[in-house]
Amino acid sequence: MKVTVCIGSSCHIKGSRQVVEELQHLIDVNGLQDKVELAGAFCMKNCQNGVSVTVDGNLYSVSPDTVNAFFQEQVLAKA
Repeated sequence: MKVTVCIGSSCHIKGSRQVVEELQHLIDVNGLQDKVELAGAFCMKNCQNGVSVTVDGNLYSVSPDTVNAFFQEQVLAKA
């Protein structure tokens, strides 16, 4: 599974760094290092809805406040 987080300027302002850090933590805590590839990308052209995150190509809008629920529903449940 590939999870890509936008780290472009608009998403950075909306908290992409915190989203990346929390996803890294959740992947480690749940022992998913061999199942989940976490990557970054510059601008996913969804700036107004950022922080933009894709899971195997499907686009989601995530914030530092919703990253835990996103991980449970879109990553952990499918890993």
